[in-house]
Amino acid sequence: MGFFMILLDTTIVNVAIPAMSAGLNTTLDQILWVLNAYILVYAVLLITAGRLGDLYGQRTLFAIGLFVFTLASALCGLSQNVNELIAARILQGVGGALLTPQTLSIITSLFPPERRGAAFGVWGGVAGLATLAGPTIGGAIITYISWRWIFFINVPIGIAALVATFVIIPDLRPGRHHGWDVIGVLLATAGLFGIVFGLIEGQRYNWAEFAYGVTIPEIIIAGMALIAVFIVWERFQQEPLVPLSLFAERNFAVANWIAAAISFGMLSLFLPITIYLQSVRGFSALTAGLTLAPMSVTSMFFAPFAGRLADRVGAKYILTTGITLFTIGFGTLAIVAGRDSTWLTFLLPAIIAGAGMGMTFAPMTTLAMRNISPRVAGAASGVLNTTRQLGAAIGSAVVAAILQSHLATTLHDQAISHAASLPVAFRAQFIAAFSSVASNGFEIGTGQSGAKLPPGLPPAVASQISALAHDVFVSAYIDAMKSTLVVPIAFLAFTALTTLLIRRKPAAQQAETAREEVRAAAG
Repeated sequence: MGFFMILLDTTIVNVAIPAMSAGLNTTLDQILWVLNAYILVYAVLLITAGRLGDLYGQRTLFAIGLFVFTLASALCGLSQNVNELIAARILQGVGGALLTPQTLSIITSLFPPERRGAAFGVWGGVAGLATLAGPTIGGAIITYISWRWIFFINVPIGIAALVATFVIIPDLRPGRHHGWDVIGVLLATAGLFGIVFGLIEGQRYNWAEFAYGVTIPEIIIAGMALIAVFIVWERFQQEPLVPLSLFAERNFAVANWIAAAISFGMLSLFLPITIYLQSVRGFSALTAGLTLAPMSVTSMFFAPFAGRLADRVGAKYILTTGITLFTIGFGTLAIVAGRDSTWLTFLLPAIIAGAGMGMTFAPMTTLAMRNISPRVAGAASGVLNTTRQLGAAIGSAVVAAILQSHLATTLHDQAISHAASLPVAFRAQFIAAFSSVASNGFEIGTGQSGAKLPPGLPPAVASQISALAHDVFVSAYIDAMKSTLVVPIAFLAFTALTTLLIRRKPAAQQAETAREEVRAAAG
């Protein structure tokens, strides 16, 4: 319940972007921080939270995380402006980070090696279902109640999960003490913030000066430099924030890459498609959610079987097939999206993508954690979840930056094309209105781009310009979206090829590894 709720909030907010943007009177680049503040804080704190679980008990940290997340959800729903909402989302990220690593650690400690594949299959199925169900659940809530209730609904669920935590989960206290890598935390936080901030805000500042002579590219480069310093620093720490030795296990390293790549792809899909369905096609939030619902249903059906097959035949070829199907479904969905597309247009691509997702999460988790000793399960769980969330954060930021860049160009081009049908006296003003949108921020809550037309126009001209403005936005957004989605589609196709690096152990070696883990756990 706790893990489902945490992951649900990663994607449920996507479908609320137009409603929140209109309700809080914000622009696209501002509302993106509602998404990325949560993801970024969540990702940065996961490793530290895993250590806290080892030190103070996994159930204790799980309960604290649930409490913080539930409280923050209530504050999100009560927010009166975008700054309050972003602050509450940061607190949500803290709660989510405290909770998530404990889930895999508890499973690793409780289940014997021969049953971990099935247990991780359930965990992976929950991950896939929560991530894909967000738009559907969020759409229903926004349509029939309010966007604020996508946060309020977490409160009763969080309370119920908190009570069940103390009733059901044993109080595991491994008793291992760890040092604190404070410098590592600061380096990782500052580096990631610089990269994501630069990618999100780049288009708004025309990739030039941000403030005090500092440019957006310089902020991104500084963030990358800090991450490089962080990696070097970690290599020389006795108690590193990220135990780089874990990556000596090839399958763990490959699984982390796949986790980051899949999260990159999913966030890259949901952001542009959600805006398209509501602001371009005019779907209600519920209809938009239901359009993507076949992904959730199909994924939920395939995930349990994929988890069991990973135990029997290994994760390699299941992952290859799953990522390939997700890429095909994703790519087809982008191709068929048009001015007059209906929910039926997206049915088959959504089913294909959902099947691919259902065959990905469970085998990926099994691949990463099955050969990990329980004594380092907390660290491994934190690393896996961190890389997954970093992929989500970078994917959201990169695709948002590309989308805004393409949209600035296509709006200008479409405005020039459509202006030919206006009286000559109004053409220059019409084009100028769309050309200035990028620097002022895109408003996507009203089905338009945020272009402001001059006051005092004759009624007939105003009506003609309004109709043309809508056509400009629709044509420009579709063109920009299709160009943007080429990047994640190509990235996912490459990721499918990297599954060939997965090492398959002989059955005898797997059995011996299982026996060694049992002896280590007993000792």
